[in-house]
Amino acid sequence: MLPTVAREGDALVMIDQRKLPTKEIYVRCRTAAEVARAIRTMVVRGAPAIGVAAAMGIALGMRASKATGTQKFAAEFYKTCELMAATRPTAVNLFWAIDRMKRSFTAAAEAGESVDQIKDRLDREAQAIHDEDVASCRAMGAYGADVVPAGARILTHCNAGALATAGYGTALGVIRGAVAQGKRVTVVADETRPFLQGARLTAWELVRDGIQTTVITDNMAGALMGQGQIDLVVVGADRIAANGDTANKIGTYALAVLAREHHIPFYVAAPLSTVDLTTPDGQHIPIEERKAREVTHFGGNQLTPAGALVWNPAFDVTPHRFIAGIITERGICRPPYTESLKRAFDTEAAIPS
Repeated sequence: MLPTVAREGDALVMIDQRKLPTKEIYVRCRTAAEVARAIRTMVVRGAPAIGVAAAMGIALGMRASKATGTQKFAAEFYKTCELMAATRPTAVNLFWAIDRMKRSFTAAAEAGESVDQIKDRLDREAQAIHDEDVASCRAMGAYGADVVPAGARILTHCNAGALATAGYGTALGVIRGAVAQGKRVTVVADETRPFLQGARLTAWELVRDGIQTTVITDNMAGALMGQGQIDLVVVGADRIAANGDTANKIGTYALAVLAREHHIPFYVAAPLSTVDLTTPDGQHIPIEERKAREVTHFGGNQLTPAGALVWNPAFDVTPHRFIAGIITERGICRPPYTESLKRAFDTEAAIPS
């Protein structure tokens, strides 16, 4: 279990994912503003981890509030929520976690709780979001392991592991779940330009776990599929629309098309907090665009000529028709996703896998 995000007294501690794999450095954030900056600058990244960090950042910020009256405290609370909401637009877990914190605050206010009692309630809610994420990842791993053949060669993109969650991981949770069942699997990790989450983070996690991992450049995946070297593709998600269209790290869509061409099952692993039933389809998912320097430079070295234009969307959308199943903590949703995803939120309904 990697300590991706953890509350330690008056600080939120996060491993600095920008420094991996060569340096294991931890950042201590003591204010909500510092947590927001850590999310925005990708000290912490991955949709579930962003949501957890935001919730814990809100609780941290409000714990430090000097307000004695509930009215002033409320004004500070909603301002802090706005600060977190402005960090990353695509990852829906961020807004899901903020909404949970708001509901917790409202319940406390309606119960007439004091400022100190509200602070305690926010701390508990943020920790619950953290703990539930770990439990969800482990459940996903158990469900997803069933679709992994023994001896499978699994391709994944970006990092959907412990580093992208509160622990264990979504796509990598499926891989870990398969290993826990005694299946011998190997992993092929796309490097994932331009931020290299696959080469730097996914490979780092899996090597630590003793799982054989081969890093490839993003443009090698098609050749490996054509050679029959890939049995399964499993990726994470940053937002899943009501119809199953899925936003994930840029390059995921191309993998899904290639997988379909080569008759390779393509799965998405994500908690229900990543599913946004209010977004009807992928065309309505906002796509974050990041700074050109992530493409033009690496490690301080300039890669492109001055004056060249750069387009740097952080995500793309994979249409639902390319997805064999969406692995959640309540089971594996299958097409038609408009029905199965909605049913996944019904605690009384079973999800056939």
